[in-house]
Amino acid sequence: MARRHIVRRARIAIRQLARNARAAVIIEMAFAIPLLALIGFGGLEIANLTLVNTRISQIGLSVADNASRIAAGSNLALPRVREVDINDVFAGIEKQAGGLEFKKNGRLILSSLERNTDNGQWIHWQRCYGDLDIDSEFGPEGTGEDGDDFAGMGPEGEEVTAAPGTAVMFVEVTYKYQPLLYGKWLGARTITTTAAFNIREARNLTGGVFGPGVASTCT
Repeated sequence: MARRHIVRRARIAIRQLARNARAAVIIEMAFAIPLLALIGFGGLEIANLTLVNTRISQIGLSVADNASRIAAGSNLALPRVREVDINDVFAGIEKQAGGLEFKKNGRLILSSLERNTDNGQWIHWQRCYGDLDIDSEFGPEGTGEDGDDFAGMGPEGEEVTAAPGTAVMFVEVTYKYQPLLYGKWLGARTITTTAAFNIREARNLTGGVFGPGVASTCT
């Protein structure tokens, strides 16, 4: 009898639960909440990736712009670029990239694109910042020193070139994205961007970069 009573009460409880709209909502939410959380966190990851892309692009633009202003306003007739000037430009990277650990996860390559004696394009000097082991996509320092075979820096057919007597500060940035939650889902994401600014006023382009200063070469 006791067993029949228990079964009967269980059946009644199940029928009441089936007719209870609130219980149905709770069950539906139990299934929906994990999916909604998954979608929500995925949206946060995508938003963060987009934000980091924008920040890396801004870093490249800022470095190219600041490097183009080196020696601006000097009393010298033809100012020179010094190692300390480049280090000052690089010092702003970590502040602008706060929280991204750019030095550990990124690489920025600053190149001075100029004209050689054969009127061809030439990477006169190159300086780097960041521990990521990445080489310039367009060649190391000294590329195009002779002849006119080197087309310039940038995508094929859209190369940036330097005019005679001036220089272009060309920046390449590579950064290994650090996911918030979905590292395995996103996979290895590498953000790359370039930026270029013509120097603001005439410089003494002979001899490259002058000391003293902390070495920041790309070797």
